[in-house]
Amino acid sequence: MPPRGTAAVRRLLNITTQARSYSAPADRSIPAAKQKYVPSSGTYPKGFLAGSAFAGVKASNTKYDDLALVVSEEPCPAAAIFTKNIFQAAPVKVSKSWLAKSRSEGQTFRGVVVNSGCANAVTGKVGQEHAEAMARKTDECFSDADETPKTLVMSTGVIGQRLPIDRITEAIPHLHSNLGSTHDHWLDAAKAICTTDTFPKLLSRTFTLPSHPDTTYSIAGMTKGAGMIHPNMGTLLGIICTDAKIDPRSMKKLLDKAARHSFNSISIDGDTSTNDTVAFFANGAAAPPGADPIALATVDERAKVFGPPRLNADTKAFATELSNFMTDLAKLVVRDGEGATKFVTIRVRSDVDYPTAKRAAVSIARSALVKTALYGKDANWGRILCAIGYAPGIMSSPELPAVDFPKVKDSDSLKQVRPDFTSVSFIPADGSEELKLLVRGEPEEVDEVRAKQILEMEDLEILVRLDDFPPPRGDLIRSHEAVMYTCDLSHEYVTINGDYRT
Repeated sequence: MPPRGTAAVRRLLNITTQARSYSAPADRSIPAAKQKYVPSSGTYPKGFLAGSAFAGVKASNTKYDDLALVVSEEPCPAAAIFTKNIFQAAPVKVSKSWLAKSRSEGQTFRGVVVNSGCANAVTGKVGQEHAEAMARKTDECFSDADETPKTLVMSTGVIGQRLPIDRITEAIPHLHSNLGSTHDHWLDAAKAICTTDTFPKLLSRTFTLPSHPDTTYSIAGMTKGAGMIHPNMGTLLGIICTDAKIDPRSMKKLLDKAARHSFNSISIDGDTSTNDTVAFFANGAAAPPGADPIALATVDERAKVFGPPRLNADTKAFATELSNFMTDLAKLVVRDGEGATKFVTIRVRSDVDYPTAKRAAVSIARSALVKTALYGKDANWGRILCAIGYAPGIMSSPELPAVDFPKVKDSDSLKQVRPDFTSVSFIPADGSEELKLLVRGEPEEVDEVRAKQILEMEDLEILVRLDDFPPPRGDLIRSHEAVMYTCDLSHEYVTINGDYRT
């Protein structure tokens, strides 16, 4: 038999080795390293309110708010993007069906109600009834309530468990009474949707439009997510609101386009959730009387004669603003990756096309071997090349039709990725010279000391050139660039997810 006390010692060692340096503290205080990402003030869109309340959705939570509500004072156009996971959660199905109906009937929405602590995913018919009950109960809190749904619904937390729906519906009137327009109201709502997040993710900013530059508009958004993050929409929950006036028919397209380089360009662990939803509301409350709505259909009339339609200046300006805003919001999710110690930008350039560059970037971002090497401060660039080489769509379709290269006769130029013209570098966050690891298929003599210094930094960029041709050919190519944002993979990730449910 083992000596007395051995089991107790072993338990103590387990507790010590599983100390969570990068996960959310039990008291939900924000770690010192993450406090710089939490805004102390904000400028929020006119006519929108936010708030939070406690329902006790998860049994272990006895005091922290776990319901959030964001609404427009007047119903407004809305759009959303959802997970592509086949096992879609009940709130995804409910919100998606209501939005689909609104596109044909011109229906408007007031906002969205969210619970954390339970995903209400894979919960059958009862789960869908619970999602609808959350939304209907929220609608009843407003004086203009009718049979038409006005509230979208989101849930986040453990999959396969049913909501304590009675506790939630009983708390919703209190949630409604807590609504307000101050920074604290918005921040409280952002905190309430967190699960394993170590800090609330909230952004706001102002902008103007070229046609009436004297008018100041606002856009605000919150998101949650730290694990189960990989593009296929954006593995998280997000709410974005603006007081700009937008044509309802254009909102989904604007959101889809902005998501391509933001929420669809992040990865933490390669897992796409069952609950992903990003909702977008625009109430037009700041628009001056007579202002035209932002619309993708608005074109320069001359373009109809002389070429393809061109978006007008207002639409182009807003599309850029929305894309930049959503990218900054999505980056906060990566910075809070479960157990992560580094924020990594992966930039891939290809002369073939954008999908080729994106396939390579996604594969690198998803590689556990690349991510663990970054955590260990090991410049193991071979893992980067390996991830490119097995990327779906690159490994399975190595050659392109000759028509894509009509002026090039050598067969090597028909490959999506050509090893002899592939280069890899680390780009330091401090602006110093790049550290070349591989140049046109030839390994460099890497300064391991400098490599480790670069990998000690919180931020890092990996630059991959799949089109690093020597002159004169290199001077003539047109590069397509894809960017992914990811993080490293640490012991802590395993600890967090090993006991997440229990």
